[in-house]
Amino acid sequence: MKRFVLGQSLIAFFLLLGLGMPAFGQAFPNKAITLVVPAPPGGVVDATGRLLGEAMSRQLGQPVVIDNRGGASGNIGYSHAARASADGYTLLTSYSAFHLGNPSLFPKPGWAQSDFVPIAMAAAATNVIAVHPSIPANTLGELIAYLRSNPDKVSYASQGSGSLAHVGTEIFKAQTATSMVHVPYRGSGPAIQDMLSGQVQLFITTPPSVMQHIQAGKLKGIAVTGKTRHPGLPQVPTTAEAGLPGFELEGWVALFAPAGTPAEAVSRLASAVKSSVETPEVIAKARAAGLEIRYLPPAALQELVRAETAGWATTIKSANISVQ
Repeated sequence: MKRFVLGQSLIAFFLLLGLGMPAFGQAFPNKAITLVVPAPPGGVVDATGRLLGEAMSRQLGQPVVIDNRGGASGNIGYSHAARASADGYTLLTSYSAFHLGNPSLFPKPGWAQSDFVPIAMAAAATNVIAVHPSIPANTLGELIAYLRSNPDKVSYASQGSGSLAHVGTEIFKAQTATSMVHVPYRGSGPAIQDMLSGQVQLFITTPPSVMQHIQAGKLKGIAVTGKTRHPGLPQVPTTAEAGLPGFELEGWVALFAPAGTPAEAVSRLASAVKSSVETPEVIAKARAAGLEIRYLPPAALQELVRAETAGWATTIKSANISVQ
């Protein structure tokens, strides 16, 4: 009798074990998912997170909650997401400048890239090299020649030390053998106001923030730093078209999960992102927000992070960039 009971128990155990293996993939998700946004409401990261959250909720059949945790250049949100349970229910809405730069900019950011596994890239935002009309250059070649002839005579703006514009312009300087003076601001708004008045003469920033000024002739658009021309500035060539193919500067937004998240959950979430960003509604809303839909699966996103982190780390060290 004892052998019979033991045998029945073992059979039941192995049946449960066998059923449990695929059950995670079938059942996930069965409750709300939280997208941690490491920035306050408003801006590219928040806009992308909300756009993804709404679309993924329909794809997954569960609510997707946005949790804004801004501050410390994204480190507060990243640290919170890194400590979350690795079950696929808490995700990080990652911004490239934070993801690539913070490990080199901060001695102790409170997180590491190894704390996360990639899910998918969802969107990217290109930039445009804008200059004040006082700069006697209308092409990228003329701008580079002018900067070389006038070292440190031109001031460039950024949204703050360690920002995408700051590191990106330092990469531009290194690749073109030019020299400019950095003037950090608290956001794009004040920087653009000083651009218009001529207090600073160059700003690499997102097209929507300066398009109206370029179209009105108050600023000059020299080159778009992405892979293709921007639809709002069709007359402005890309850096590759303008003779500098080695320089591209784009900000991207992607989803990551805490390290150790089951592969089944990562696969399901990546599929939901892909299906979401392929819908006409999401594509239209992304364009209205100045974003370009660009999906990358987990492996490709991981390779992009590896490659771009190396470049950022080199520039931050060589340019002695500090957030202090």
